[in-house]
Amino acid sequence: MDFSFTEEQTLLRNSVQKFVSSAYDFDTRRSIITSEGGWRPAYWQQFAELGLLGAAIPEDFGGLGGNAVDTMVVMEEFGRGLVVEPYLGTVVIGAGLLAAAGSTAQKEELLPQIAGGELVTALAYAEPQGRFNLADLTTTAKAQGGDYVLNGHKAVVIGAPWAHKLIISARTAGSQREAKGVTLFLVDATAPGVSLRSYPTVDGLRAAEVTLENVKVPASAVIGAVDGGLASLEMIADRAIAALAAEAIGAMKVLNDTTVDYCKTRKQFGVPIGKFQVLQHRMVDMFMAYEQSVSIAYMVTLKLDESSEERAKAASAAKVQIGKAGRYIGQQAVQLHGGMGMTDELKVGHYFKRLTMIDAQFGNVDHHLKRYAQLT
Repeated sequence: MDFSFTEEQTLLRNSVQKFVSSAYDFDTRRSIITSEGGWRPAYWQQFAELGLLGAAIPEDFGGLGGNAVDTMVVMEEFGRGLVVEPYLGTVVIGAGLLAAAGSTAQKEELLPQIAGGELVTALAYAEPQGRFNLADLTTTAKAQGGDYVLNGHKAVVIGAPWAHKLIISARTAGSQREAKGVTLFLVDATAPGVSLRSYPTVDGLRAAEVTLENVKVPASAVIGAVDGGLASLEMIADRAIAALAAEAIGAMKVLNDTTVDYCKTRKQFGVPIGKFQVLQHRMVDMFMAYEQSVSIAYMVTLKLDESSEERAKAASAAKVQIGKAGRYIGQQAVQLHGGMGMTDELKVGHYFKRLTMIDAQFGNVDHHLKRYAQLT
């Protein structure tokens, strides 16, 4: 299949590449993730000025009217630089969910803020008992007059320490794992009753445990239909998986290139170790795993606008391939670098950590193998 990028998408890729190469080198990233805030708001504003935050937002709401391929281009380049700023949680998930299911008032108010770099969002969907079941919720939202009162606990909310608003899934009807009865709410991160316990994750991002105690929100905070939020949540999870697949192939590309370069210069027995056939075979296998991942990342991106079943199958297939390939490429890169591959000073381990976390986000390999089997 001939997959050619448009001139605009090529220019978008070039602008992101230029930023990552000039402002997001490995040492700069290390200083960012070890800083108190864990990210650089100034870079976030640069993303807004470059048009990255509004690339996939409709033009009617302050964006550039792009599509999923534009998002894929940005995420792949961010994967090469291990960019930690919350593009996935805010632009892919937050703006994507609002554009698809939000009210006109929500779109008019919030989407221009996201495009302008003024609003950061985080999706609080996971709970300790839920594993990867999006409908397994103990967080509740009870109607009270014209408002809702939320109570519960959300686990490992990526980007929550930076977020102005949290998108929270809560049960408004039905039993704990029932598909019907899930509703999505937009909640201020500083609202009374919202408490965050923040911490760094193994891959350099920031997350938080979010506790909700009698948090009151108006009915206008509901995203989409009351009791019908699961379909929107599944849709945005599949879109997030496609974006993560693009980020992963960017990281895999760096690991492959770094490993090949190292094997050309590291000598053993007087010759570069890249001359040894057994290591050449391993690097070829790494390259094949990467190319297969590129193909499936493109495939899932192109299927995001198809039926919910086809979209879900594509997302699960991509998650399985990306998870397996990421683990294999990461392990081989570390091993071929020898003992130094385990050190914090070498970027190889940082890319492997990020690929490991990507495998765990929105369901790991085992979960998506089962999901794919159920859909076929």
